Amino acid sequence: MNLKKILKKSNICIDLKSTDKKSVISEMLDIIISNGIVKDPEGALKALYEREEKMSTGMEMGIAIPHARTDAVSELQIAVGISRKGVDFEALDGEPSRIIIMTLSPTARSGPHIQFIAAISNILSDFNKREGLIKAATVEEALKILI
Repeated sequence: MNLKKILKKSNICIDLKSTDKKSVISEMLDIIISNGIVKDPEGALKALYEREEKMSTGMEMGIAIPHARTDAVSELQIAVGISRKGVDFEALDGEPSRIIIMTLSPTARSGPHIQFIAAISNILSDFNKREGLIKAATVEEALKILI
């Protein structure tokens, strides 16, 4: 998957303001709404919350990947957020999540979502890239790390 085609400066927030999981999910959905086509914002938010209730999307190494499949979108939508202080996403390692990658994908298509997660996971497996993202002073700097 070509991340240069998917990730744009407008998809990235290097200073999330929210301090709890639900608020971060809502703040990041606002990024997607402002940059993509979301037919049903309330339905998208409900799908994200429901997915999070089933099992936390907090991973390890300070990463969370809230995601949902929903008919509120017709193609993969993405937002990347950095929380300087970290947010409790009930991560597997108990650490706060500082890098949050949100995806919304249509219910009928899982391929692009899986390809994106594989590509972004490959990047985020690198300690230096994770640290670079957390310390990025500008959106352009963060984007350069991701692509």
